[in-house]
Amino acid sequence: MVDHRVHILIVEDEAVLAMDLCDTLEAEGYVVVGTASNGRRALELFQKNQVDLLLCDVNIKGEWDGIETAARLLALRLVPVIYLTALADKETLDRALGTAPAAYLTKPATTAGLRAAIEVALRAFVRQATPEAVAPAGPSSAPEPPSISKDALSRETILQLGEYVFIKDNYQFVRIPVKDILLLEANNTYTTLVTPARKYALRLTLSTVLERLNYTQLVRTHRSYAVNIQHIQSFNENETTLAGQAVPLGRQYKDAFLRHFQFH
Repeated sequence: MVDHRVHILIVEDEAVLAMDLCDTLEAEGYVVVGTASNGRRALELFQKNQVDLLLCDVNIKGEWDGIETAARLLALRLVPVIYLTALADKETLDRALGTAPAAYLTKPATTAGLRAAIEVALRAFVRQATPEAVAPAGPSSAPEPPSISKDALSRETILQLGEYVFIKDNYQFVRIPVKDILLLEANNTYTTLVTPARKYALRLTLSTVLERLNYTQLVRTHRSYAVNIQHIQSFNENETTLAGQAVPLGRQYKDAFLRHFQFH
């Protein structure tokens, strides 16, 4: 089964603190792909693993400090960055801000602080990273920060990031490929998002979820349902079937639904 949890890389050269962060994050339901005590090890882990978020101490031993390490990793691909530091002098803060971090925490970080910082980081990182967003001048060049809309910062439970969606599940976000969504089922102001693995209740209307996802394969078949046409097993005049579940096909949605199956 695909692991949809958020994957985090920890860069921390104090072994006890790194272990404590690892235990805390895993207890919160996140996956720690590894801990690195220096920049080169961080780069190696970043290249070999799915990393959705970087948790990086500013002051680490080695050839690169935490800020330069983060810049080099971001030059490969954009991920949200949360800095940890025991020092908060203006010069260090200015250098850190140059890499557009999502959050900046003073050590020792609390569980509540980490939880809030991760949520803020993921909410801020709602626009898909593109190669053009990273300046080609080298690791010292910082990427442009993603744009943050008021809508993205509201108390919602679904975030879009390229071909993935982050769903708020208790205190954490889970990362789901949009193509894995089977169907959406509305119930008043709530919408249930159904995947092969499980269901997620979202405090959003069906129309809002469809707008947020902006995925053309999700097609509305009824005022209370939308289905992923890639998972449809069969359909007739009145209903569609996917994953063994029959979903009604309403009269007003039928023409738009059938157009997805016509040759042009």
